Amino acid sequence: MTNNPAWRKSSYSGVQEGDCVEVADLTPLVAVRDSKDPHGPRLTLNTAAWHTLSRRIKNGDHDLT
Repeated sequence: MTNNPAWRKSSYSGVQEGDCVEVADLTPLVAVRDSKDPHGPRLTLNTAAWHTLSRRIKNGDHDLT
């Protein structure tokens, strides 16, 4: 995995909000982490799995509360 990937946070996340998921493009993979714990564990998915997961989250298929 890249040592210093460029992590992005959704534009829907407010500047003051601390409960965010960040993603990094590590083509052909996508890394996901909790913004409150940037040195903590990361979830690494292939791009197809990431697109499926993000689509299902947007559709409300997962309870993320």
